[in-house]
Amino acid sequence: MIELAAVRKSFGRGPRGVVLDALDLFVARGEFVAVRGESGIGKSTLLNLIAGLDRPDAGRVVVDGVDLTGLDDDALTRLRRERIGFVFQAFHVLPYLTVAQNVGLPLALLGRPDADAAARVHAMLAAVGLADRAPALPRELSGGEVQRVAIARALVHRPAVVLADEPTGNLDPASGAQVIALLREAVKDAGATAVLVTHSSTAAAAADRVLVLTSAGFEAA
Repeated sequence: MIELAAVRKSFGRGPRGVVLDALDLFVARGEFVAVRGESGIGKSTLLNLIAGLDRPDAGRVVVDGVDLTGLDDDALTRLRRERIGFVFQAFHVLPYLTVAQNVGLPLALLGRPDADAAARVHAMLAAVGLADRAPALPRELSGGEVQRVAIARALVHRPAVVLADEPTGNLDPASGAQVIALLREAVKDAGATAVLVTHSSTAAAAADRVLVLTSAGFEAA
């Protein structure tokens, strides 16, 4: 589902600007992979490359059979909307929209019919235990509940790939454990492939496979 081959990415000139160099990665369809590593080693850059938000300086990035390095910006935007779901540390829910409206955003961007979208939003909110919170605003929710909204939004359009960047970083340990368990369950139920970037050993333990990103590439944990 995800393949990186000899990927290089740098920001700025000189050796110090190199973030990833000759990086290889293969993630099978339906696999849940956790990536750990020191701060600044390039974990978020890795997710940005998989999502087509950053372009590699060299190498190849393939997602769901599509070589991203050959796509223009419009095609990359379509691919992200249709095939990728995101869960971020900072939640990134819109404070002036209700829970249901936040979850329905990916479907609105895809132009899904209102009736179909409403049914899918209701199903996803039920799946994350927030069916009764649909009319609430984000400020009325706990941090764990807001992150569950983010998970529902990431999966509502049935993406092939889910990318999660430190999704428990702003949560207490108990809420973080609940969110990771819910994320894993939701991803597996959807048949999606997931890459989780995390500093948490507890969060990483929920994955099928754990990789440690170093300056020399990936190592098995």
